[in-house]
Amino acid sequence: MVNKVSEKYYEQALLIRRTEDTFLDLFNEGSMNGTVHTCSGQEFSAIAFASILENQDFVFSNHRCHGHYLAKTQDLKGLIAELMGKETGTCAGIGSSQHLCNDNFFSNGVQGGIVPVSAGMSLARKKSKDKSIGIVFIGDGTLGEGVVYESFNLVSLLSLPLLIVCENNRYAQSTRIEDNLSGDILKRPESFGIKTFHSNTWDVDELLKNAKKSIDFIRNKGKPAFHLVDTYRLNHHSKSDDHRDVEEVNKFHELDPLNIFQESEPEVFKQMLEKVNSKIIKVIEETNNEKEISGESYVGQKEIVETLDYFPLEAPNERVVTRINAFFQKILREDEKVIFLGEDILSPYGGAFKVANDLSKNFPDKVISTPISEQSIVGLANGLALSGYRPYVEIMFGDFMTLCLDQIINHASKFHHMYNKKVNCPVVIRTPMGGGRGYGPTHSQTLDKFLVGIDNVTVIAINSFLDPQELYKSVYENEIHPTIVIENKLDYARFVASKKNDSYYLEKSNSTYPEVKCSPKSSNPDITIVSYGGIANDTFEQLDHIFEETELIPELLIISKISPLNLEPIFTSVRNTKRLMVVEEGSKEFGIGAEILSRVSEEIEDIILLKRIGAISVPIPSSRQAEEYVLPNTNIAKEVAKYIRK
Repeated sequence: MVNKVSEKYYEQALLIRRTEDTFLDLFNEGSMNGTVHTCSGQEFSAIAFASILENQDFVFSNHRCHGHYLAKTQDLKGLIAELMGKETGTCAGIGSSQHLCNDNFFSNGVQGGIVPVSAGMSLARKKSKDKSIGIVFIGDGTLGEGVVYESFNLVSLLSLPLLIVCENNRYAQSTRIEDNLSGDILKRPESFGIKTFHSNTWDVDELLKNAKKSIDFIRNKGKPAFHLVDTYRLNHHSKSDDHRDVEEVNKFHELDPLNIFQESEPEVFKQMLEKVNSKIIKVIEETNNEKEISGESYVGQKEIVETLDYFPLEAPNERVVTRINAFFQKILREDEKVIFLGEDILSPYGGAFKVANDLSKNFPDKVISTPISEQSIVGLANGLALSGYRPYVEIMFGDFMTLCLDQIINHASKFHHMYNKKVNCPVVIRTPMGGGRGYGPTHSQTLDKFLVGIDNVTVIAINSFLDPQELYKSVYENEIHPTIVIENKLDYARFVASKKNDSYYLEKSNSTYPEVKCSPKSSNPDITIVSYGGIANDTFEQLDHIFEETELIPELLIISKISPLNLEPIFTSVRNTKRLMVVEEGSKEFGIGAEILSRVSEEIEDIILLKRIGAISVPIPSSRQAEEYVLPNTNIAKEVAKYIRK
């Protein structure tokens, strides 16, 4: 017998189930695009947790998120319109089934990555002292992702008010839990000192009680917890891809609380069903004739091309590393929302290259030393950024950026557009790259070509000619999307704008991210050379040698924003010289130089020369002689001459 108090939960569960059934019907009719992952059989898990949260509490969910969304937001119209691709959908039809955002609810379909993001939002709430909490829903299959355990460690270390709900439906898509998960699930969070709870969806009253206990624990203690909910998915993984044993599925149909309720209370169930169906039908009728978002509206306006003027370079008579550190000292002091985080950054060590020197001493509450967990560090920062903070992440070596790519590509870069521009994610990830110090194959790479061309991500390459404070100030004042800042190991010790050549004017543009132009004083240039980052210093030092080797007078353009590219200064120069060479420290195949050359060739006719100079495509060796042979830094003039003679 279901009591009156529980009836409302059964009605909520029935609404979720009938909504999921309706989605499957609409897909079969061709009225919906994409895919859907229903939560039929798991509804009471969503209701037990999400429906008792307070308005300011947040929820993160995964690809199977419809029940969580409805339980948290009660937004049936927004959900149905979203999956029908309508502009009135919660994300205007952009995110559809897996990517929802509304009323402190966020979902993403990439497994595991939402856990550190939810931790970051939880950290933001803790810092704001608003006493709200958060829940992140994962499945048993997600326990195969390493970032989950990085996140367990972080939420425990930082004592974050976050409840991790693991819905164990016994399958990771089509793979049985026995075939992909070893050991005891609860012992995993317990080993990180996280309080655990255990329930199932077949005993609804006990589930409701235990859900409240776990939420009360987090709200009262301000600590994380893990709640394992045993359940079963009655429908396919997606639309029609079920290969499970029929007898097994039938067994759980018989155990299902809604099916039992239908048998035990047929009249009450019938009334509920009519009420729920009527509500769903009404929403669909309202939504059917609504319009979809236009492609033009979704994409938005293109970037405005700046009109450029040039001014003399300023030399602050300080090293690059000192100037970067001074920027962070200033911004941490002036903006309460700025957070600096990374590995080994606390005083007295101050980071591997000392950029963080004394930051933790001066701002102990705003500098967070993290475990060696690059992906979850960036995820934590993403959650902070979604919450209005301005996080700056230090990744110790640029080589380790490969560990961060899921958070950059599938989370940070996507949030703004897939949530219909409701949110911004102004996370800044800074990292040193480059060789010349003998660090060998995995600590000497320049991997910028793997980071450019990502949606909504700006990539800046610091050089020793421009004051890095100017570039970081532009990032702070202008970027609402993720930014990657590439610093150079050898540049750290160089004095800003200290290089001179009496034969050249050294000027910078007035653009948001200035270009440096090294123009010959005596005559018009014969060849345009473009470079960026640390190797710009080597290129500048070899300008005279290039002339001696080729009898061509070069004009050097040093760009600071390498993605998206501002090509107008390059176009202007190449229209005059008809020759272009791009010098980059990374290997040239499929690199930034290739992009610049292809864009120039599309724009300008009758070009005489287009060439690239970069590293040889082999892992960078540690021995000095071999490293110098592989990297282009000391051989730029010879390489230019070789191409000219051809």
